[in-house]
Amino acid sequence: MSLKFITAEEAASFVKDGDNVGFSGFTPAGAPKAIPAAIAERAIAEHEKGNPFSIGVLTGASSGDSLDGALTRAKAIKFRAPYQTNKSMRNAINIGEIDYQDLHLSEMAQQVRYGFMGKVNVAIIEACEVTEDGKIYVTTAGGNVPTYCRLADKILIELNSHHSKGLIGMHDMYEPLDPPYRKELAVYTPSTRIGLPYVQVDPAKIVGIVETNVPDEARGFDPADEITTQIGNNVAAFLAKELKAGRIPSTFLPLQSGVGNVANAVLGALGKDMDVPAFEMYTEVIQDSVIDLMLQGRIKFGSCCSLTLTDECLQTIYNNIDFFKDKIVMRPAEISNNPEIIRRLGVISINTAIEVDIYGNVNSTHIGGTKMMNGIGGSGDFTRNAYMSIFTCPSVAKGGNISAIVPMVSHCDHSEHSVNIIITELGVADLRGKSPIQKAEAIIENCVHPDYKQLLWDYLKFAGEGHKGHTPHRIDAALAFHVALAKKGDMKAVNWADYE
Repeated sequence: MSLKFITAEEAASFVKDGDNVGFSGFTPAGAPKAIPAAIAERAIAEHEKGNPFSIGVLTGASSGDSLDGALTRAKAIKFRAPYQTNKSMRNAINIGEIDYQDLHLSEMAQQVRYGFMGKVNVAIIEACEVTEDGKIYVTTAGGNVPTYCRLADKILIELNSHHSKGLIGMHDMYEPLDPPYRKELAVYTPSTRIGLPYVQVDPAKIVGIVETNVPDEARGFDPADEITTQIGNNVAAFLAKELKAGRIPSTFLPLQSGVGNVANAVLGALGKDMDVPAFEMYTEVIQDSVIDLMLQGRIKFGSCCSLTLTDECLQTIYNNIDFFKDKIVMRPAEISNNPEIIRRLGVISINTAIEVDIYGNVNSTHIGGTKMMNGIGGSGDFTRNAYMSIFTCPSVAKGGNISAIVPMVSHCDHSEHSVNIIITELGVADLRGKSPIQKAEAIIENCVHPDYKQLLWDYLKFAGEGHKGHTPHRIDAALAFHVALAKKGDMKAVNWADYE
């Protein structure tokens, strides 16, 4: 068959009110841009006519503003999963305009295949190349493309010439069988490949191709400041100490690092610490700092789901594609984040917390226990299955009015059963081999800001009077920090005498 080239507006006409649409991408990397924007315009036009128009949006992770932002502002989304970072969408979720399911990213594709989210009507995929026999070569992310393409009735392609065809060969696209027929995933090193460099589809399902030339909408990160630099240094020093003690193999282990300013600072510090050997990554997202460290020879290989890079950094790869081609592989999310592989490889996970409680439970999704920030993303996939799980955060926020360490987290995403190490700019709390009270003592002593240290020592004593259980709490006072913040704008305003 011959490929059919159409406009973005014509492509949008294939999407109907009530459809579930699977989009490529993982973060803004690899996400379609022109067709979602055209769908948003169509939704606005339909609403002005008094007609309903909203769709289910299924992605790999977060997406760019041309997708999540435009569709949200057009009130065109009825359901969204599994992760988001868009301000417009976040506000709509928190006021109930969008039904949002926050999922472990490794589970999204299989939950769609199991039928848990209904039928996939349309798949919209960004590609750097597509062939007449149905081979789709995606751009800067694996996402959940194999599953969405296989299940969808119709496939729309954004053929984006901004991305180099040098990306061809940098993907390992694989879709596991569903239970009870699933086989082992034979990834034995970060560089092991088990799939194909493209997604094969029935070419008859490709109903149109829209040509574009648009960069990814990935944002840069702030330069490391004093706090994030110290957190990074603490992580690097801790891992070097573990290596010297023999608790990490002398060859080191693959790292996973979350997204953001702290993660960038951590990777920068690891790159500079010569006590840490050159290492590999088995992670979700590769950021600018990883590319810099590859050029320096400090990172040997990176397995990921997406290249979440500034366009300048991405062009560095395109201009040096022969250098990077054997150093990076992009996979679908259910492979990049797969628990079986993470545990087999012995991945060391490093993720960022919103808040941590004194017993090591972590909240990574909700502000004040109720307002969604972004979502759990892949942090749970890695934390639960890591060789060693690390969470980092600054000790305080909002000018010191918020302590990141609290008596009890207001929402729990990662329980103390899965969390090994807590690191702030002030120090390291090693929770391994400790009882709950010992964990609390380590966290308060090593990680808590001085303004909050005595308050938390007092709470631990207050809660434990009379040996009230294995994990001492005063349930009426456990969220007192949050109550003080809500009422007085400062967690330091808590007064334990109010709870006597």
